[in-house]
Amino acid sequence: MKKYFIFASVTAAIIVMSAVVMSCGGDSGTATKGASQTAGSPVLPVAENPIKNNSTTPGLVIASARAEDNFDPETRKDIPDSLQIELKNSSAQTMNNLEIFSRMTDSSTGASEGYYQKLDGLNLSPGETKTIFFDNKTTPGHYPENKYSLYRTSKSEVAFSIVLSAPGFKPATGETKKAPGTGEQQD
Repeated sequence: MKKYFIFASVTAAIIVMSAVVMSCGGDSGTATKGASQTAGSPVLPVAENPIKNNSTTPGLVIASARAEDNFDPETRKDIPDSLQIELKNSSAQTMNNLEIFSRMTDSSTGASEGYYQKLDGLNLSPGETKTIFFDNKTTPGHYPENKYSLYRTSKSEVAFSIVLSAPGFKPATGETKKAPGTGEQQD
């Protein structure tokens, strides 16, 4: 089993490295740490949280976060598992230029990966609540994910710690977990 895990880890690393090399062929010729992700671009791990926001003004809230047993908030029907976060603006000002950092940690091995994204196109009006998904769909409110991440490949429990930031507001934090196993599980 250990040999299979090492082989799978090396294979995933090679695929991710190939994606890095392929993504460097753009206009600038370099990959930018913390660059905004667009549909079809690889979502790569980052070593540290690049969010620099020291505001203490309340208003941005993570109302809930889940990594399994997902549902569509409009239809209330089950949907495939992904990182799903419900955000709320409890302030009297519109929030934009949001960004997110999440760290996932395998509870068995201690392996950890961090992911950062600018949440392009996301604005929160005063009092508004929205749900966003990290599922590689391209419709509004959906953002890319790394299909080779610990979340998708680990058979252990994976814990998420989340930091959400909007300029001028105290960053919001949240946590969630994926139970042991991979893929959809019948409840």
